[in-house]
Amino acid sequence: MSTDRQEYSTDNQRDMLASYAARRGLTIVRTYTDEGRSGVTLDGRDGLKTLIADVRSGHADFEFILVDDVSRWGRFQDADESAYYEFVCKEAGIQVLYCAEQFENDGSLASTILKNIKRAMAGEYSRELSAKTFAG
Repeated sequence: MSTDRQEYSTDNQRDMLASYAARRGLTIVRTYTDEGRSGVTLDGRDGLKTLIADVRSGHADFEFILVDDVSRWGRFQDADESAYYEFVCKEAGIQVLYCAEQFENDGSLASTILKNIKRAMAGEYSRELSAKTFAG
């Protein structure tokens, strides 16, 4: 979640991920969060930084990463940045599952196209919000 005013955002995401895990017979072993932080940059995103460090170290004790939706990696202005973090996980043999998306993250052409569109839309949302805030 991007601001402290979104008091239920993290809890709602946690509940949805727990439900998804239960339906798939998965056990959640760790949670990484960045409460009250903007997803426009990696600055202050200690949860994401720790997740990537755990994955890169080769000592991650999990096979899957459950993510609410594609935009949760961040609303980076360069859509390749969020794709990069997903790739780091994939390269380490850890599958990313998007729990609230209407598609499986299965490497298909459709999945790849949808993820890229959603990454670009996430960045655009931040650009538009910033322009409106600045104008206000």
